[in-house]
Amino acid sequence: MRDNESKKIEEMEGFKNLRIVDNFYQTSAFFPMPTTEIGTLNEDGKTNLGSYSLCFPYYIAGKEYYAMMLCCRNSSNTAKNILRTGKCTINFISDDRKYFKEAVRLGYPGETTDEKMKDCLFTLVDGKRARENQDEQYPKIVKEAFQVFECTWVKELDNAQDDKVQEEYLPPYHDFNGITSQYGAHFILKIDAILMKDKYHDAIVNGVKANCFPQVPVDYGYRDSKNFWYTRFKKPIAEPIPDNKGIGLDTVKYAASRIDPDVSFTDEACAKLVKVPRVFLNTVLKSCVAWAKENKVSLITEKEMDIINDKRNKEKNK
Repeated sequence: MRDNESKKIEEMEGFKNLRIVDNFYQTSAFFPMPTTEIGTLNEDGKTNLGSYSLCFPYYIAGKEYYAMMLCCRNSSNTAKNILRTGKCTINFISDDRKYFKEAVRLGYPGETTDEKMKDCLFTLVDGKRARENQDEQYPKIVKEAFQVFECTWVKELDNAQDDKVQEEYLPPYHDFNGITSQYGAHFILKIDAILMKDKYHDAIVNGVKANCFPQVPVDYGYRDSKNFWYTRFKKPIAEPIPDNKGIGLDTVKYAASRIDPDVSFTDEACAKLVKVPRVFLNTVLKSCVAWAKENKVSLITEKEMDIINDKRNKEKNK
């Protein structure tokens, strides 16, 4: 028997098959994830914080908005509050040991908002949406977070707009939004605003260096009967894009000459685009042409490219 098992392992190049069970990302895998606090409003209008790692980008380009996906238990305070109000905040905390300890505490199920938030370590303050719309209630944001996404649930997706809080959720279930199983829920969250502390905001706008990264904790996913496991931040390592992966100037000039008959690019302007991945080149060129037509420019030079790049940076800044 052992000889057969050894042979099977050798055939799999040293890998062994592991049984997949519920909560597989915790029980059957090591899966690196973010550590976030999801802020929602309970029935009394108080902000509830719940700890989540199953929160990932969903719509990243080509749509009229950007969105995140949140996976959670449908019996959680977070799920109930999103179903009721459609609002939440995603607060990204740093790797301070006391913050992760608090995240573990806030992630424990079964407590009411008053119980879990009574001695909460985090400071809650108004976000951008609350300051701009003072007649409406929004979840507060975590002051200690290095960045926050303020979000609205896109409940119409997957026809989930009629989902309501229930004691028990019976089929049929949705595929990817709203109540998706007997125990689970998924929420597609439109990003209304990204808020970031000054240091990291300035780094993204003006150029990121190794010492400008936030101290992001990595949750390993796996937990046992006693512990959650995470790792603290280490200095990031930059790995340059290989020179042979860039686009040649001739390739950029060829594409630019065919993008629009009314707008031309100088060689110097094209040289500014040689670092753009090939798959995105046409999209970038089209955005340059759109700017040119809006500003009644028929020839894009190095000067215009600098203006376009500056405009992009200012949009990031906003």
